[in-house]
Amino acid sequence: MLSLGVLGSAALTLALALSVYAAVAGVLGAVRRDARLQTSARLTAIAVFLAATTAIVVMQAALLTDDFTVKYVAEHSRIESPVWVKVVTLWAALEGSVLLWAWLLTAYTAVLALTAPNTILRPWALVVMNVVAIFFLSVVTFAANPFIVLASPPLDGPGANPLLQNHWMMAVHPVLMYLGFVGLTVPFAFAMAALITRRPGTEWMRLTRRWTLLGWGFLTAAIVTGGWWSYEVLGWGGYWAWDPVENVSILPWFTATAFLHSIQVQERRRMLKSWNLLLIVLTFSLTLLGTFLIRSGVVSSVHAFGDGPVGPYFLTFFVIVALASISLVVWRWDQIRDRADLDAVVSREGAFIGVNVLFLAMAFAVLLGTVFPLFVEATTGARVTVGAPFFDAITLPVWMVVLLLMGVGPLLPWRRAETQTLRKNLLFMTAALVLAVVIAFAFGMRKPYPLLTLGLAGWNLASVGLLLAGAIVPRARITGRSLGEVFTRYAFEHKRRVGSMVVHLGVIVIAIGIVGSGGYRVDQQLRLAYGERVPYQGYELQALRPFAEQEAGRASVGVEVAVWRGERQITVLTPRINRFGTNQMTVPTPSVHYTAGHDLYLALAGAVDPAQDFVIIRAVTSPLITWIWFGGAIIVLGTTYALSPGDRPLRRRVSAEAPAGAEA
Repeated sequence: MLSLGVLGSAALTLALALSVYAAVAGVLGAVRRDARLQTSARLTAIAVFLAATTAIVVMQAALLTDDFTVKYVAEHSRIESPVWVKVVTLWAALEGSVLLWAWLLTAYTAVLALTAPNTILRPWALVVMNVVAIFFLSVVTFAANPFIVLASPPLDGPGANPLLQNHWMMAVHPVLMYLGFVGLTVPFAFAMAALITRRPGTEWMRLTRRWTLLGWGFLTAAIVTGGWWSYEVLGWGGYWAWDPVENVSILPWFTATAFLHSIQVQERRRMLKSWNLLLIVLTFSLTLLGTFLIRSGVVSSVHAFGDGPVGPYFLTFFVIVALASISLVVWRWDQIRDRADLDAVVSREGAFIGVNVLFLAMAFAVLLGTVFPLFVEATTGARVTVGAPFFDAITLPVWMVVLLLMGVGPLLPWRRAETQTLRKNLLFMTAALVLAVVIAFAFGMRKPYPLLTLGLAGWNLASVGLLLAGAIVPRARITGRSLGEVFTRYAFEHKRRVGSMVVHLGVIVIAIGIVGSGGYRVDQQLRLAYGERVPYQGYELQALRPFAEQEAGRASVGVEVAVWRGERQITVLTPRINRFGTNQMTVPTPSVHYTAGHDLYLALAGAVDPAQDFVIIRAVTSPLITWIWFGGAIIVLGTTYALSPGDRPLRRRVSAEAPAGAEA
């Protein structure tokens, strides 16, 4: 009987062979303009996906049936693991994560082969996608094959990393991250196709706008859900520690966000052709660099996969991609140089360029702070740390300017702003900023960054109000319809525009959550004697009793803590420490009482000893931290709405329509 390990390896080998054929046939078909070869390459891309899907199904079958003859299952799964843990074990370790990445890449390529319009760019874009797939399939077939068959399999395995078994978010966060990273391969592929075919205009951006937004949306959701996982699992009451792996996830987010703004300038003004091409090359290169750092063992992190054999392969591929892409840009430089100039700094394109520079500055600072310790250790052997104070000192003031431009930019017209209209809009927005600061000050806020962020939140809300009023009120006057009816029609006809407003609203909500939770967080260790109430931040905490639980594959010890406000018991929290299977690693599991204003976060800070009459608790209150998760949901909603079908091209504006800024 054919073993699952052999079947999985055969499926990977077949997928790799087919992807090589698809790339070669694609090149020949594009060069010779042979429709049959191009069609063959497209259909083969679908066959590659089916072969890779077979490998995924085989691995899941091995995990779910506890087939310990497969090395990956023997090293990372165990019989007592719940079904959901066995499923997510697919991406819980190095080999499985590369397999998932390769599969998602073949899925994107197959969808592109089926849906991309038949233009001169499509064959070359598919070639680039297949070349990237060849690399990942080669790595998972030869360097990190999860289907190696063991001659003497164990009776059981150790299970997945305990941190990955401790929260259901591990079924969501990594997949979103891979979907984001892999999704950004599509605009890179079309950018390379545009350079190869000497068509570096707006066609490739038009074809990939939704793909770029999709990848960016997945990456944004991954970053937010990763923060929530950290908050719920790691027991320190925070969500972002400027960990190296966190940093490499946000680097391509910075550059992709800049790209989404700058492509609008190229579409409307025929500017920034070379800038946009370099941005998408940088974005894709950063996804590869991040993959190298996470999977090579050169950084130490709870998110990293540790030392592995694939690091040199990813580093080599990163260097090849960067050099080849930049060389292609230089080769076509005469065709991608800008022919148009910036008419005025105070214009929409001026604001977008400013935002681009700021995002690139943050990306550079974060990259420098991430790789500098590695460089120092490699050259001198000394270990240095670049921590949160450095990153906060650099990024916080830059974010303030980004929020400022985020409000004023969409209100500015292209080319040059009309002074009278701009002055009126700025006065209204400034009044909203001052009002928000006064209200925040009245409620006790005194720290500069929280006050400024609340003020900029008012500034941006006023901007959104002006944008909507400028678009809706004139239409209502002309048509005689109600404002609600006009808004509904406007929102349906301009989904990308309205979706961007919703995304910006989500960014504002997240910014408020970050400065509230960071600026006014209270973190204390409390000694709770059983039965006694201990005051803490307007609450009273009462340790009721210790407990010990034994479930399938998991042992827990913890304490029940009643939370009182006055004489009313609000809830009972159960912070605990978990241990999974035979793994001796213990995982603290906090218990959180969520409210819109603040969270009450309890984690065990010491052992739970039945012989003791007390327990040590770490108590954290983080004002407005829930707004971060809510803001992330708003961004996902806005992105989904912008991607949904039904958006119509902008029609000729009625002369009586919106003032400058009605377009977003």
